[in-house]
Amino acid sequence: MIVGRRLQLPTSRSTEFVDITARLQDEIAAAGLRNGRLHLQSLHTTLGLAVNENEPFLLEDLTATLERLAPAGVPYRHDDLVRRPSVGPAEPINGHAHCRQLLLLPACTLLVEEGRLVLGPWQSVFAVELDGPRQRQVALQMDGDFGRRRAAARVIAPTTTVEADSKLARERRLVELELARQLLVDPEPVQLPMRRLVEAGGKRVRPLLAMLSSRLGRRADPLQAAALAGAIELIHDATLVHDDYVDEAPTRRGRPTVAAREGASTAIAVGDYYFAKAVRVIAQLGNPDVTTTIAQAVEAICLAQIDDVRLRGAFPGDYETYLKVVRGKTAALFAAACRAGAQLAGADEALIARLEHFGDLLGIAFQMVDDLLDYSERSGKPLGQDIRQRTVSLPLIYAVEHPDHGDRVRELLAGTPDEEQVREVQRLVIASGALDRVGEEARNLVSTALRELEEADLDGVRTLLADLARSAIDRVH
Repeated sequence: MIVGRRLQLPTSRSTEFVDITARLQDEIAAAGLRNGRLHLQSLHTTLGLAVNENEPFLLEDLTATLERLAPAGVPYRHDDLVRRPSVGPAEPINGHAHCRQLLLLPACTLLVEEGRLVLGPWQSVFAVELDGPRQRQVALQMDGDFGRRRAAARVIAPTTTVEADSKLARERRLVELELARQLLVDPEPVQLPMRRLVEAGGKRVRPLLAMLSSRLGRRADPLQAAALAGAIELIHDATLVHDDYVDEAPTRRGRPTVAAREGASTAIAVGDYYFAKAVRVIAQLGNPDVTTTIAQAVEAICLAQIDDVRLRGAFPGDYETYLKVVRGKTAALFAAACRAGAQLAGADEALIARLEHFGDLLGIAFQMVDDLLDYSERSGKPLGQDIRQRTVSLPLIYAVEHPDHGDRVRELLAGTPDEEQVREVQRLVIASGALDRVGEEARNLVSTALRELEEADLDGVRTLLADLARSAIDRVH
């Protein structure tokens, strides 16, 4: 049996390494291929294929290598249209792109085992744009043993194994009970504002990461794990209380923020109280390594918040600075939740390190998707808030790179945009394709994070971690 498909691929830059690993995996699942081969073929002479590591600095090196070996702006006989009377005046000047294609693959074949692409821990599959931005296609053919098909989906469906797993459901209830217990014993001036936030719900991704990681050692203790997970959620909520004060946000999860209802001074005090309380609860678990892990994460969060405020207005920002802030502000607590849960259970150090790296990558992807919510009416957040607050965000960074819209976006962000200008920036960001690019990068990071765990013994937790990771970034569809 052979199944054929076409992968539609819009690109946004003249030279661009587009990680298509996650999309290929989704096509495999949609076709129901269990064991066999996936054949890829570029349908364009200036679009190549490659298998390499998805690491931003390496991709910059690879792009620079292509430029050195076949530079743009130098004479190519292909670009001498006078000598090519058969072509029209609209023929692109792209001799350099054709030459660069010689360094890449026009087609490749990948193995599939048990429904998964066979790739090394650091390998990703790229379509490499050499003459963009363009609308591209990659042809796919699959052959082998096919099982049950499912509808193609680039993100997980709303009902996931995470919610269906009864053991995790019990543990999730333990977290909620622990949060309620911790709040119940606190003085009312701090308890009531925090209870309003906690009871408004939330994704609980961080405490669930701690609960899952805590299954993976010889000292697994659900009650201790729940205490750790509840404290981690309190740290997260404390950061939200402080963020809402800094951002002057009127609502959070559909309810008034502490700063808006009780005032700025109370917001600062409530956040400080729960930072301190959470660290005390963790210290009382009696595991110094766990305490150190969480304390270091809190330090990273505070330093990143300082950088975040300092950089406001430094539009459009750059990827490296953005990544540094995101790693501290968001990813630090994801990574710490994974690491601390495994430490609490007495897991071996190699597994702890893998889980920590998984959490770091998932946290970065989570923040990228959070940036997209600034453009989604379904998010429950005010549209354009990042633009109004002059926050460096990845959609804005990518939008200014667009050849048609970038200059106007940069011009609008140079000052303090009014409401009409905020709406114009939003329209330009959407038109630039930046949102698709950020979404794709977030999905690719999750795929990379999951590959980090492929060789680890996860004692039945692998599927739960995978479903939790994918559902964590499925928030804008």
